[in-house]
Amino acid sequence: MMNIHKINFCFLSILLLVLAAACQRETTKRPNIVLLLADDLGHHELGAYGQQVIQTPHLDALAAKSMRFTNFYAGNSVCSPSRAVLLTGKSATRVPIRGNAGFFGDDKWEGVYLDADTFTLGEMFKAANYQTAFVGKWHLDDPDTPATWAFGHGFDFAAQEQWSARFGKRDFNKPGLWVNGDQNYIPYDFKEHDCKDAFYTDTAFEFLDQREQDKPFFLFMSYRAPHSFEGPIRDTLSYAKTDWPKVEQAQAAKVTLQDQQVGRLLDKLASTGELDNTIVLYTSDNGAHFLDNNGHDLEFFNSNGNLRGGKRDLYEGGLRVPLLVYWKDKIAAGSTSDHISAFHDLMPTFADIIQTEKPAQTNGISFLPTLLNKAQEKHGFLNWELQLSGWFQIISNGGFRQAARMDKWKAVRYGIDSDIELYDLSTDESESQDIAADHPAIVQQFDEIFENERDNTAGFPYGGVKQDYKSQDKYTNKNGNFEKIN
Repeated sequence: MMNIHKINFCFLSILLLVLAAACQRETTKRPNIVLLLADDLGHHELGAYGQQVIQTPHLDALAAKSMRFTNFYAGNSVCSPSRAVLLTGKSATRVPIRGNAGFFGDDKWEGVYLDADTFTLGEMFKAANYQTAFVGKWHLDDPDTPATWAFGHGFDFAAQEQWSARFGKRDFNKPGLWVNGDQNYIPYDFKEHDCKDAFYTDTAFEFLDQREQDKPFFLFMSYRAPHSFEGPIRDTLSYAKTDWPKVEQAQAAKVTLQDQQVGRLLDKLASTGELDNTIVLYTSDNGAHFLDNNGHDLEFFNSNGNLRGGKRDLYEGGLRVPLLVYWKDKIAAGSTSDHISAFHDLMPTFADIIQTEKPAQTNGISFLPTLLNKAQEKHGFLNWELQLSGWFQIISNGGFRQAARMDKWKAVRYGIDSDIELYDLSTDESESQDIAADHPAIVQQFDEIFENERDNTAGFPYGGVKQDYKSQDKYTNKNGNFEKIN
């Protein structure tokens, strides 16, 4: 007769194997997450948000299967601080980056980066046993320190753009993608691709083809369009035949070409059977750019609809951005949400979805209940701070901007010595009627938010830096190196 202890041991071994297999199946059931981030896309530059001229058929089709958010906000109104909010889950007045450049004395305005110890979405997903990939524009690093690049922040596969720091040592002034820090470099040739986003999509396919099939993945596609400095594109569309200004032909082409790349990526996921178990999010890092050096005007295509302002503004046109969220059989197709949320809510939302602990650093609120049509916790307020750079422009009032939203109320202050403007977004979405004089108690609440709901951070003094000159005029550029003029 078999020894009872041996029977028990065999039973226990089998049980452990069954449990291990079940755990493995549970791991593979967790959804993949694909985050698609446009660069300077306006709130109304997609057909699904009211665009009438620029063609976005793939994104419109995605919107028809998704939840479309109408009160979603970027982390800030310019790329570096906005992306810092997204990656860290800290709101605009808590994250250390408040502008594309900080002030460090001696007329120096330099980029500020997330240091190597900063915990990001990449690390959160990696700790949850997700494969992680980043492709495109990072804009959160010290170019001379690869440990601050995407690969150093939890992304197993990282292919990012890079350019030289203003006062840096390394020369990165060539288009392409740096892979896994500076381990490898892939040059970009616009003659071989319609646009940079096509190049990025090809690179993302390399990750998708080489990944482990039994593990979920997080893919962050940080697109380049329709940013004004993308570089040359090949307009293979009909826009080149219009009588529009060349810069507007290019603007429309960049948006539509990006739409095509989203379609390619979704087709790729569908062909491998992954799309049914993938959550797809599409948004923009800030509002539409306007009247740039090339002459583009955001009003030409009504890029922000009736929203006031654009990129670098803290009015709605600079902050409110599209958000589409697709999740088959989980999110009601074609649904719309007016829930007020922002970039710092993505980290806790993702944490809920992948069933990992919400990082203590985030002050965001998960909007997973909204996605699943359940009761949703709301923010008491959202607030932002922005510091304009004094390198390229005169900022006689300090270049310091603040805004906050509290339910239907929106407050804006450009310069701490200026009066607070107040708008009722429920009746005045375009922020055309300042009603601060009629609501002093509400204005006082916003004043307290502006003064108290924030952290100090190096390079971005409260109130800004008043300059009646451009700092670049104090320097000379010798072979790519800036030297102070005596």
